Amino acid sequence: MKKRVAVIGAGPSGLAQLRAFQSAAQKGAEIPEVVCFEKQSNWGGLWNYTWRTGLDENGEPVHCSMYRYLWTNGPKEGLEFADYSFEEHFGKQIASYPPRAVMFDYIEGRVKKAGVRDWIRFSTPVRLVRYNSDKGNFTVTAHDMKTDRMYDEDFDNVIVASGHFSVPNVPEYPGFDKFNGRVLHAHDFR
Repeated sequence: MKKRVAVIGAGPSGLAQLRAFQSAAQKGAEIPEVVCFEKQSNWGGLWNYTWRTGLDENGEPVHCSMYRYLWTNGPKEGLEFADYSFEEHFGKQIASYPPRAVMFDYIEGRVKKAGVRDWIRFSTPVRLVRYNSDKGNFTVTAHDMKTDRMYDEDFDNVIVASGHFSVPNVPEYPGFDKFNGRVLHAHDFR
């Protein structure tokens, strides 16, 4: 029976994992069946900008703290895929600190070139991962938001690439419950 690997998240880290499997297969290696679960309707993780704050159209917390005109705070050379340069993607040199839209275009271009979109189940957040010690595998419980169906699938390995920016840490202070205005976290700044 062919091994199965679940990848949770189709942001830069999850996409790099998909690309690594695709590259290995391209070189003739036998790879496991790869299934990537992504809670958003598109890939890119935090670089996939949305104007929404609070909850999304499915009642899920909005995934990112990204705002439309953000620029990277680190040089592109530290954000580049090892096998795909910004220069290769854009066909020319670009500034070292690109804006968000340029980063998203670059990330999307890399994975489009790899052809891994069919491995991703979009609008499908993972609700639970359980290790089955008796079988030595994992059961992933996912929620297909398009059909509003919860289901379980077994995998030999799970790669968690969901990032750590999706849920803000909102501290509680005395008086919050009495405040009539809106308490806004930087996560919701657009």
